[in-house]
Amino acid sequence: MRTLPGVTDERTARLAWARLAEPLDSVATALIDSFGFLGALDIVRRGGVGPSGKVVDRFTARLDTLSIERDAEILDRLGARVLVPGEPEWPTALDDLEVPPWALWVRGPLEVTDLADRSVAIVGARASTAYGNHVSAEIAAGTAARGFTVVSGAAFGIDAAAHRAALAVEASTVAVLAGGVDRPYPSAHSELLREIARAGAVISEVPPGSAPTRSRFLARNRLIAALATGTVVIEAGLRSGARHTLNAAVRLGRPVAAVPGPVTSMVSAGCHQAIREQLAVLVTDAAEVIDLLGQIGTEDLAPAKRGPTRVEDDLDPVTRQVWGTLAPFRSKSVEEVTVQAGLSAGEVLGALGELQGRGLAELRLDGWGRA
Repeated sequence: MRTLPGVTDERTARLAWARLAEPLDSVATALIDSFGFLGALDIVRRGGVGPSGKVVDRFTARLDTLSIERDAEILDRLGARVLVPGEPEWPTALDDLEVPPWALWVRGPLEVTDLADRSVAIVGARASTAYGNHVSAEIAAGTAARGFTVVSGAAFGIDAAAHRAALAVEASTVAVLAGGVDRPYPSAHSELLREIARAGAVISEVPPGSAPTRSRFLARNRLIAALATGTVVIEAGLRSGARHTLNAAVRLGRPVAAVPGPVTSMVSAGCHQAIREQLAVLVTDAAEVIDLLGQIGTEDLAPAKRGPTRVEDDLDPVTRQVWGTLAPFRSKSVEEVTVQAGLSAGEVLGALGELQGRGLAELRLDGWGRA
């Protein structure tokens, strides 16, 4: 029978499970749901039988290399910390997930306790366009300047544009990784992740040293959706990680927004579909995102968008109708205006007097025209 040095309570058992099993592993989840973290670990250690009646041997290979003490030493060298549910800094928004992470590794000074109170997840295509990168940066900078923490996945494209924009306005940003907090991915973003770790936080549900894999990326997406107040998708294909994050946010009941792109662009097809299916609200700038995610009855309300103001906007219908018949460079008689406007001579004369008083019309030697 194997011994597990360092595993003494539920906290250390959670750390052990994060090392033994993949996030969302169905066998591990069933064991833990039935027997608790320590009990489930004991069954694995003894080679016992799980809830299905089968011997649990899935985790044997990793059990042989498990070392809680070694992981603690690595954590100290990184200057990182590990959180579990119930601790003061644990982000309780993660408890809304069907399968919350067993633990969370955090690198950086930002406390992640209340991220869901005022934060925005900005996700999108890796192979983004210049338009998508511009919109991502504008929304990230605009929301960050209003006190929102920007949450994303540090990937190429939309994610990177959002992180960099938040850093540019000296705001908080959080990168949620699919690998360990010491495994920058993509490697080209090593410096970006160092900047995020200096000013915000780099987060992962897998222990240091863990490599990013496809299944871990998919599991990571649910954390991005859960940590933030709401999610904004900028450029996403019909089948994409960003669309997966959007769906996770919808399942959680979080507000979801999508930025439209050209109707011919396949990189925006997932956004258009989400808007059409009423899974996401159409947004075009930071003000509209803040309106969606901010507090009701505060300055978070977006200003109404209006077209350009025209001089005739404040005119009554009859005066506006007469104004429409006048020309700037050609004079017209009252009779001509009467015919063209379809009004009586009295109505036309009254309207012309009103327009003249406003400085919009003038009486010339040969008739009336716009001033």
